[in-house]
Amino acid sequence: MGRAFEIVREFEVDASPEQVWDAITTGAAGWLWPAEYEPRVGGAAGLGGVVTAWDPPRRLTSRQEDPDGIEGLPQSLNQLDNLIEPREGGRAWVRYVHSGIFTDDWDNQYDGANRHTDFYLHTLRQYLVHFTGLPATQSDIHGPKASMAKGSFGAAVRALGLDGAAEGDTVRVELPGAGAADALVDFRNEYFLGLRTGDAMYRFFGRDAWGGPVGIAVHDFAPGSAAEQERTKKAWRTWLQDVYA
Repeated sequence: MGRAFEIVREFEVDASPEQVWDAITTGAAGWLWPAEYEPRVGGAAGLGGVVTAWDPPRRLTSRQEDPDGIEGLPQSLNQLDNLIEPREGGRAWVRYVHSGIFTDDWDNQYDGANRHTDFYLHTLRQYLVHFTGLPATQSDIHGPKASMAKGSFGAAVRALGLDGAAEGDTVRVELPGAGAADALVDFRNEYFLGLRTGDAMYRFFGRDAWGGPVGIAVHDFAPGSAAEQERTKKAWRTWLQDVYA
């Protein structure tokens, strides 16, 4: 039996409402994953969703609903609502609400979604402040089955040489497919790690905590990065295989 949930976040960011709107609605924006919205109420919102509110740059709502379960999600209803308002100094205030119905393992699904929300929205703010308007080549890599065992995420952090690194530290790290680079640890807790270089963001996900594999997302803003996408994916995939061999 399904049970409703709601996750709410509010924040201000050093970006205009128009920049926030473009980041959320433009598939090339490099903070989450490629997403496209048909710019009208009733338009397609991806993954079988539909746009239910389209008021640029103020309000965007999308909704997916299937009583038999949404493909790829343990849900029968999934809704994302974004309210954006201007603030002094060209800043924007954002109210983000993720709601719906989880159909299985409610506590685990809610905990995972709730914690992912903070990391996703932090990454959005990083994009808006440091890379806004730039298209990204985005690569998502999932670890092998062995990385699904609870407690596996720490092995990836240690393999990067960042076990003792704290949020705000600048580190020298070897990045598969890119080589050695100086990076800022822009997010760090027991579940997630975020690294930002001058031309990319690297996101590390400890989804083993919720029964999934450790994952990596690379958001590369460097010119010519699209031509290197497959090599980047292969390098990180090999790295994960080695970590969890």
